[in-house]
Amino acid sequence: MAEQTQGGKRRGAGRPKGSGKFGEPTQAVRIPISMKERVMRFIEQKGLCFPLYSDRVQAGFPSPADDTPAENLDLGSYLIQNPASTFFVRVAGESMIGAGIFPDDLLIVDRSVSAENGDVVVVEMDGEFTVKRLFISQKRVELRPENKRFQVLTYKDASQLNIWGVVKNVIHRV
Repeated sequence: MAEQTQGGKRRGAGRPKGSGKFGEPTQAVRIPISMKERVMRFIEQKGLCFPLYSDRVQAGFPSPADDTPAENLDLGSYLIQNPASTFFVRVAGESMIGAGIFPDDLLIVDRSVSAENGDVVVVEMDGEFTVKRLFISQKRVELRPENKRFQVLTYKDASQLNIWGVVKNVIHRV
């Protein structure tokens, strides 16, 4: 009776490493079923990377442009330095239009950053949130709007404020 082999590793069997749909070696990873579609979409789009051209777009007189991307830009790492402490919040109101923050804009807020003089911050006051520019002096703390139609909010010291985070980026539609 002839010996039959069943299963096991065979020399030259299988797909060569790096020849699959991703073009590089892969590794099995367990993910929650609820996240499968999102993770697959992320992988297929190669993350949040988009072409970044080395030429700048003129806001004045036009100039010739190079149509070759210099590199890929990962939006996640560009916009968010501390993912575990970052949140997004949508803006209501017009008190910060002078800072380029308009109604319905998305603010990217980092809670791990210590607020400093001149930072735009999200502050909780009496159960409500507001976004203002923070100014600290020896005599008082001010939350200044960037719209002359709104009043400056003044406090004796920073302990009266609950600063939720520093606004790091603003996303708005044009």
